[in-house]
Order: sequence, then structure tokens, then C-alpha cells
Amino acid sequence: MTTARTLIDLPAIEEAARTIAGHLVRTPTVPSPGLTALLGVPVTVKLELLQRTGSFKARGAAAKLLSLTAAERAAGVVAVSGGNHGIAVAEMAGSLGIAAAVVMPESAASSTVAACRATGAQVHLTSDVAGAFALADELRAAGRTMVHPFDDPVVAAAQGTVGLELADDAGDLTDVLVSVGGGGLISGVAAALRARRPGVRVWGVETAGAEAMSAALAAGAPTTVALSSIVTSLSAPAVSALTLDHVRELVEEVLVVSDAEAVRGSLDLAAHAKVWAEPAAGCLLPAARRVLERVGPEARLGLVVCGGNTGVRDLVAFAERFGVAL
Repeated sequence: MTTARTLIDLPAIEEAARTIAGHLVRTPTVPSPGLTALLGVPVTVKLELLQRTGSFKARGAAAKLLSLTAAERAAGVVAVSGGNHGIAVAEMAGSLGIAAAVVMPESAASSTVAACRATGAQVHLTSDVAGAFALADELRAAGRTMVHPFDDPVVAAAQGTVGLELADDAGDLTDVLVSVGGGGLISGVAAALRARRPGVRVWGVETAGAEAMSAALAAGAPTTVALSSIVTSLSAPAVSALTLDHVRELVEEVLVVSDAEAVRGSLDLAAHAKVWAEPAAGCLLPAARRVLERVGPEARLGLVVCGGNTGVRDLVAFAERFGVAL
């Protein structure tokens, strides 16, 4: 799959699937009667919240760690994360006997910090995301390999295995919605789906205050954005040229919803789909309604439920903060 730029192709995604097989879960892809009733069209969900570490991030982390040389494994790795990527790198590194350092902003949930530390990883907290990347660069300069959350074709191809499984396991779909932080997941999923199911439209979803991809699309290049969203797992300060190229070429549009809508979406996923998903996945439901307004009632939707690492207390607190009824 090549344009003026080289995009991730199907063989790379298939190779990633072979590499991570045995280390990850092939998560369920199932029709959701509850969401079908709620939205009024057939809905299929890809339940990545049931993945090892509670999110799709384990796929990219596993692929990258398994690609390291013996010298790189011995020197250890470093990752920057607001949540799920850090947990994934910490646990997968621990299972492979690789020393990991995870750098997080202080805004990261205490449960996430605890989960990373429980694996034996070193956890460093910084005042903000920019500081986290700066410290990670120092650790990389000292010899560790950076496991980037999205700006790495090995990682993005592994995230594309979500789309590969969705293409193999789902019934007929017209539109697939994918959450967007740095863009690794949607890049891989869109590449896989456009190769396996060329007619399927892929839509991205961001939350207001974490709009790095929307800003990059508007500017024509990656640009740094101010972060204010409560959805820290989608809060990348900038996307990369790699992920921007994929979204520009393969994705219909990136929609932006509010934090309050994302929280409401998580509560609706619990009530109607019977799954406990974080707001990074909850944002898909309000976006799905907008997609249906555009494409009409004959749509058949696929939702990539990307993660479930938000605690009950956190979600209740968010609901109270935004006046979202429980």
C-alpha cells in the first residue's frame, strides 16, 4: 500500500500478528444487541479492553520488545505514557525479563502508577507531558531503547492487528470508529481494513483538549497542542508524521467530542453493552451518532473499544464534575 509516502502495508501487519501470537489475547469481536438498540443500527464491538494489560497497547509494546537485539534488551527500555502505554510496556517488559522505565506526568491516575510499579518497572513522574518526553530522552541518551507509543512503524503495524482481527471476525461493516491519541491505533487499523475491506470507512475520534490529530490535519504537519482533556490516555502533545500520513490518506474524518460526552459514553457502554470502558473508548458513542447523521440509517458500525483502565471512583468523579447523570 504505497502513495507518495510509504504507509504500513498488509504484509507488515500480518508479520506483526505472527510475532505477537502467543503473547497476546485475540480479543472478542461480537455483535452488541444493547448498542444496536441504542443507536438503531447494527453495531459490532472489538473488545480490546479484554486485552492483556486492559488495552490494545500491549500489542505494540510486545512487538517492539520482541524486535530488540540482545544488547538492547540488556540495556533496558523507556516509555512515556499517560496511562495504558506505560502499563503495557511495564508488564510486557517484565514478562520478557527486560528492565523498563516508565515516565508519566503527575496527572496520571494513581491506579496506573501503581499498576506500572507492581510489574517492577521504574516509574518517574514529571510535572507535565513535555517534561515526561524530555526525561525519557535523557534516559534514551543513557542507553535505553525508547518504546514510543505511536511514532514507530513496528508499533503501528502491531496495533494494526486489531484491524486484521476485526476484518476477519466481524460481519458486514460500513463504518469503523477508532479513538485517536497519537494515532498509532487508527493508523494500523485503517491500513488493515483498507487492505482487507476496501469499502469500509474509518473514522477517528478525539476529545476536546486532546486534539493533536485535528490540529495536524488543519496545519498540514504535526504541531504541538495544549492539553486539557481529562482523557489522559488520548492526550498526546503532538502526533507524528507517520500517523498523520496514515490518517490523511486512509481516514474519512477525525471527529471531536467533549469530555462530558466521553464520560456519558462510558456510562452508556456499561449500561447497554455491559462492558466497563474508559472515556477514551466512551468517546466513540457520541461520535457514532454524528457518523450516522452523515451516512444514514443503513450503516453497520464497528467500534474499537480500546481500553478499560479507568476505575469506578474516577469515572464517578468525572460524572459528578460534568453533571452527567449516573
